[in-house]
Amino acid sequence: MTTQPDTLTTIGFDADDTLWQNEQFFRLTERHFAELLAEHAEREHLLERLLEAERRNLGAYGFGIKGFTLSMIETAIDVTGGKVPSEVIGKILVAGREMLSHPIETLPHVHDTLEALAGRYRLVLITKGDLFDQERKLAQSGLGDFFQAVEIVSDKSRPTYERIFARHGDGAAQAMMVGNSLKSDVVPAIEAGSWGVFVPHELTWVIEHVEAPKAAPRFREISHLGELPGLLSDIGDRRS
Repeated sequence: MTTQPDTLTTIGFDADDTLWQNEQFFRLTERHFAELLAEHAEREHLLERLLEAERRNLGAYGFGIKGFTLSMIETAIDVTGGKVPSEVIGKILVAGREMLSHPIETLPHVHDTLEALAGRYRLVLITKGDLFDQERKLAQSGLGDFFQAVEIVSDKSRPTYERIFARHGDGAAQAMMVGNSLKSDVVPAIEAGSWGVFVPHELTWVIEHVEAPKAAPRFREISHLGELPGLLSDIGDRRS
C-alpha cells in the first residue's frame, strides 16, 4: 500500500524530561555542589561558573552526567585557585556516581500514551547524552518494547532528524518529533520538515532555551503527553 505524502507515519520521542525525570537530579546535585564550595564562592556565582564550564566543555565531553561531573570538578579547581581539597573532589565524584545509578521515574501519561500509539505509528526514541547512561535509563524505564528503533546521538540538529526519519520512517515530512526542549527537539525537527510538538517541563536546562517557533505551521504545544493522541486526531482531521 502506498502512503500518501502528507500521512504521518513516524513519531520520535525525546527521553529525558519527556518520558522520565532527569533535570531535577542535576538541580539537586548543583545544590550539593554549592554546599561543598560554600567557603569559596557564593552560590549564584558558583553556578554561573559551572554553567560556563558546561558550555565550554560540550564539544569535548558532550551531554550527560559524566560531562557535568567533570565540569563540576573543573569549576571547583577554578574557584579555589587550584586549592580544592581532595575530599571535596571525592564527594563530587560520589555525587556523579549517584546520579548514574538513580532510579528512573517516568512522567505522567507516558506509558498509556505510548501503548495507544505503538500499533498506529512507528515510534523512535531519539535522545542525546552518554550511551551507557541512556541505555540504562531506557532499560529501567520498562518502555523499550514500545519503540521500533532507538537513536542515541551526540547532538540534535536538522541533519540528525533528516537522517533518522529517512532511516526509520518515510522521511521527515511524514514524521513528528515530541519533546521538552525547543532547541533540541522542536526547532531542528521543524527545520527538517517534520512536525514539532513541545511538551514543557517545569525544569529545563537553560542551554536548551530558545524562542518557540509559533509561526511555523507544523509547531504544536501540549501540556502533557496524555494530550498527544488527541492532537494527532486533530491533525488528521484537518488534513482530511
